[in-house]
Amino acid sequence: MSDNGATTKPRFELYTDGACSGNPGPGGWAYILRDVACDEEVEMADGAARTTNNQMELTAVIRGLEALPDASRVDVYSDSQYVVYGLQTWMDGWKKKGWKRGKNSPVKNLELWKRLDELRQVHEINAIWIRGHNEHPENERCDVLAVAAAEQYQ
Repeated sequence: MSDNGATTKPRFELYTDGACSGNPGPGGWAYILRDVACDEEVEMADGAARTTNNQMELTAVIRGLEALPDASRVDVYSDSQYVVYGLQTWMDGWKKKGWKRGKNSPVKNLELWKRLDELRQVHEINAIWIRGHNEHPENERCDVLAVAAAEQYQ
C-alpha cells in the first residue's frame, strides 16, 4: 500500500514478438504475460494473411496489454526497436504534431499506434528492448509461437 492508502497497481511482465513471411505477407504475433505477484503466465498467438513485421510486433503488444486488468504496471519486453522507441520516445512527439513524423509525413501503422496510446492512458508501461535470437527464453518462445501462427496463414 502507498502512503495514501490506495492499493498498489498489479505488476506484469509482457514478452512480445512478431513474425512475417515476406513483408508484407502472412504474419504472426505472440506474447507471454506474466503476473509478477504469483509468477503465473499466459501465452497467446495469432496472425493475419497479409501484414507486415512491424504490424505484428505492434499487435503482439496491443493484445498483451488488452489482456491486463485495468490500471496495471507492465514491463514490455520486445526485440523490436520500432516498438520500444515508439512507446518510449516517438509517440509523444507524433501526437504533438497531429500524428505526423518529421517533414510532416504521416505515422505508419497509425491505427495501431493510436490503440497503443489509448492503452498507455490506462497502464503504466515501461518498454525494454531485448536482443532477438539471443537465447532469451521468453523471446525465443514468443518467436516460435509467432512463426507458427504465421505459418497457419500461408
